[in-house]
Amino acid sequence: MTEQAIATPLLDYFRRGAVDRDIRLMVAQGLLGLRPFEQQALLELLLHDPEPEIATAARVNLRAMTAAPPPTGGTAAPDEGDDTEDAGDDEGRSALEKIAAMSPVQRLSLAMRGTREERAILIRDPNKIVAISVLSSPKITNAEVESIAKMANVSEDVLRIIGHARAWMKNYAIVSALTRNPKTPVAIALNLLPRLLEKDVKVLSTDRNVSDVIRLAARKRLVPSR
Repeated sequence: MTEQAIATPLLDYFRRGAVDRDIRLMVAQGLLGLRPFEQQALLELLLHDPEPEIATAARVNLRAMTAAPPPTGGTAAPDEGDDTEDAGDDEGRSALEKIAAMSPVQRLSLAMRGTREERAILIRDPNKIVAISVLSSPKITNAEVESIAKMANVSEDVLRIIGHARAWMKNYAIVSALTRNPKTPVAIALNLLPRLLEKDVKVLSTDRNVSDVIRLAARKRLVPSR
């Protein structure tokens, strides 16, 4: 497998560069709980890292990973059962308080391994790679992605990633939520508009929360049916 063979939100972000050294090292050391295919692709990418320590760690872990089949579950995140243990360790502290005290690297790790509540907080993280990592979490569900697609307080990058993901765009609820979100980039919303049912287009045509461009496009689509 080559690192160009697959694409995930986290992989695409790494390929664009400008990822902090500490985060690159953490990935090279295999500490994030990534899915095996994603971990291997990132290690292949980090083999060429300008930092010798990172490139060496990536080489060692890639060799170990490809030498034998991974154990059951590979590098995937822990089961939801681990969430209970995490909650016990932070008894008396809300998830928001716990996350606020974390470093970016710790928040990145939590984005991959944490609970649904924690992902709902981290998807709004000002550090873009943390928010993007939520979308790469092995635990994330379609229901969560639909909720994120409705959020007006996430970055446009997050909504753009959702709109470009084929698997999520097969889910009508996600497509509909993304089209109605005023924060969704106009080009993506326009591209999704033809996929909406007429009843949803009618709602969109009078929705003053979306941009004029989207509202007018929805009205034009309704003209032939009148």
